[in-house]
Amino acid sequence: MSKKIIALLLTTVLVLTLAVGCTSKTEKVTIGMITDTGGLGDQSFNDSAWDGLARAEKELGIERKVLESDTADDYLPNLTSFAEENMDLIIGVGFLFSESMKTAAEQFPNQKFAIIDSVVDAPNVASLTFKEEEGSFLVGVIAGLATKTNKIGFIGGMKFPLIEKFEYGFRAGVKAVNPNAEVFVNYAGSFEDAAKGKEIALVQHEKGADVIYHAAGGVGVGLIEAAKEKGFWAIGVDKDQSSLAPENVLCSMVKRVDNATFYVAKAVKEGKFEGKVYTYGLKEEGVGYSDKAGNLTQELKDAAEKYKKAIIEGKIIVPKTKEEFEAFKAPEL
Repeated sequence: MSKKIIALLLTTVLVLTLAVGCTSKTEKVTIGMITDTGGLGDQSFNDSAWDGLARAEKELGIERKVLESDTADDYLPNLTSFAEENMDLIIGVGFLFSESMKTAAEQFPNQKFAIIDSVVDAPNVASLTFKEEEGSFLVGVIAGLATKTNKIGFIGGMKFPLIEKFEYGFRAGVKAVNPNAEVFVNYAGSFEDAAKGKEIALVQHEKGADVIYHAAGGVGVGLIEAAKEKGFWAIGVDKDQSSLAPENVLCSMVKRVDNATFYVAKAVKEGKFEGKVYTYGLKEEGVGYSDKAGNLTQELKDAAEKYKKAIIEGKIIVPKTKEEFEAFKAPEL
């Protein structure tokens, strides 16, 4: 083989190598998110997850795509659709994705997935979970001190163990500062029926509740509408919901789903994705409370911060089930 041909071959190999290198560095990471049935615009859970990817788009240069699920029957087809597009990561928003995610992870073993609020034991699935009971405890403390009637409400979406973490954490917070307060509890059987949320809130208010907390996605929009109409306090969830009624949203229990989706997007971008369980609590700044409308007094904020510190230090283990709640005794701080 002549020296000219060898030189030409070496040059070709070098050019191809450089081309491949450039492609790998500039290739855009594409992440697909699939909503639960609440969809985008819920002012809560789905919007928060999407916000995290918006941040990743801005700061990391990823491309984001979304598919909205009208019913639970859409979960697996939507997962399959994105997997066939060879997404770098597919995120399922909500624990109701569990079975569909297991199936998709088996069908597409080389596809990276992430699920929020559930654990799927598969090497290609990152499970993003939260200590909702800890954030709910803090807004329970706030509600227990803010009530004037000693009657408080809780509205859940669907009665699953996940939503019961919100309920019992909240009730424990109330119990810690106001053991004589009565807490009304109702479940809507939905995460999107705002009319049902309003109906439940009005009934609770008629029974005397002047502070009502929800963990119900779009159902909570109805609660906030009722609070605005009747002049009582609502406590939002997932995102700061004060923009919906600045004079009637006392505060919100923020669940930083946006941080979780941003961090998993960052891991994929940096080649550090792991199929394991990630848990975000007060210590990890995965949950907390927010008061953008400025409705909390300094006394209420000081009380919440005192209990937050105790939880982070391990002095309080917040209950997340009925049995744990019934056995719960708050220490004197």
